[in-house]
Amino acid sequence: MARRPHRLSATFVRTVTAPGRYGDGFGGYGLSLLVKAGKHGRILKSWAQRVRIDGKESNIGLGAYPVVTLAEARQQALANRRMIAQGRDPRRNRDTGDRTPTFAEAVESVIALQSKGWKAGSRLPAEWRSNMVAYAFPVLAEKRVDGITSLDVLAVLSPIWIAKPSVAKKVRQRIGAVMRWAVAKGYRTDNPAGDAITAALPSGGNGHKHHKAVPHSDVAGALAKVRASGAGVRGLALEFLVLTACRTSEVVGAKWSEIDGDTWTIPAARVKTKRQHRVPLSSAAREVLALAKALAGDSPFVFPGPSGKPVHRGVPRLALKTAKVDGTPHGFRSSFGDWCADTGVAREVADKCLAHVERNAVDAAYFRTDLLERRREVMEAWGVYCNAP
Repeated sequence: MARRPHRLSATFVRTVTAPGRYGDGFGGYGLSLLVKAGKHGRILKSWAQRVRIDGKESNIGLGAYPVVTLAEARQQALANRRMIAQGRDPRRNRDTGDRTPTFAEAVESVIALQSKGWKAGSRLPAEWRSNMVAYAFPVLAEKRVDGITSLDVLAVLSPIWIAKPSVAKKVRQRIGAVMRWAVAKGYRTDNPAGDAITAALPSGGNGHKHHKAVPHSDVAGALAKVRASGAGVRGLALEFLVLTACRTSEVVGAKWSEIDGDTWTIPAARVKTKRQHRVPLSSAAREVLALAKALAGDSPFVFPGPSGKPVHRGVPRLALKTAKVDGTPHGFRSSFGDWCADTGVAREVADKCLAHVERNAVDAAYFRTDLLERRREVMEAWGVYCNAP
């Protein structure tokens, strides 16, 4: 007697790391877990359902794990199969007239979603529309979002990749945002504007510009060089930046009033996401603060310059230059991110440590907590690592 395929379990879904497609066994309604390798060793997981609609095989994206749990994916898979049995197409959506939206319609949905976080009177909606109408719409406007391919995106980007690199970058980012929205809504399972098309674009174009980063295994040695250089306040600012994995503007403007014991609360005005960010301070970071306090005197700023105002944002970079360390202050955020990936820190925890903007609306909805206590353990371990001989 043939053995029935095993069904997925919550434990397996949480722990599996080998790339591949894992079916939900007999009675899973075509549900599969897709596992693939992402950047910096991260493991990406998403749900897909294989169905037959009008005699044709089709894959329906059901969202990313852990945003969508195994139980939720099964519920949606069953609902989709019931709709098909009733002669309806589960890929259609009531918000767009009971059908899969075109790219132009999806752009408007994304603008409406993102505008909730934009300031009143922002020019961004107009910039989005102008950008899309001029470059993306001639190729993509009338295509359904589930039918857009990497070749379509290349047809948009190739003519402007060299001639208008800054424009091409924005166009690609915005097409990608629309495609990620389509994935979150279940219209498709991939982003055709993602990394897969990078190799096919002309060389010399506007790929992502990365800040030069010190490998995380060399961070302790780099900080030792900075200390040995006698950099004073600028060296302490650089070291605090590394130990907190924060941005330069956040560190140079730090005030003593923002620090309460082992937590530093950065006001929204100084955070890129425009949301208050709590930073757990490791033992190593607090040691740097103790040294800074002795130098700051009565200044309200943690790292004051000679005039009493905050040190210039170029000061951490100068500390690296003086110590002859080949890297940039911002690059240490990448060093931290790589360390997180290599040590198994969960992506959502690493992103919260770095105060990253949520990748899409679904992430924003499900990860409202700032995971402070989980981050406290990570930052303590990072502090120990940065001070290792």
